[in-house]
Amino acid sequence: MRVLEAHEEFKQHIEAGASKVTALGLITMVVAFLLLASYFSQLLLPYVGGTRYQTVDLLNPALVVTQILLMILTAAWLYVGAVNYLFGRRLGRTVREIRASEKQLEKRIFGE
Repeated sequence: MRVLEAHEEFKQHIEAGASKVTALGLITMVVAFLLLASYFSQLLLPYVGGTRYQTVDLLNPALVVTQILLMILTAAWLYVGAVNYLFGRRLGRTVREIRASEKQLEKRIFGE
């Protein structure tokens, strides 16, 4: 009986972890997308708006390279968030399938 209780507790722990990973992945994707859009707009602004100089030269190669590197890092962060989100979704779906299989097995064993 204790084995069944431990097994059920383990499944609940996995379900809770799956929902947390899914939520974390979703939040990470939203934040990374906002950062990516912000960096992209800053990079595009001097070309579209015609403003070349403010306090700094917006077309300075070092600044442009830095912005591009930040965009690459943000895109990588977005990718990690998406992978975590998809993993959490798959894990949650797998747990639901296992629960359904357990119920079918219980019906076969106990004849309900």
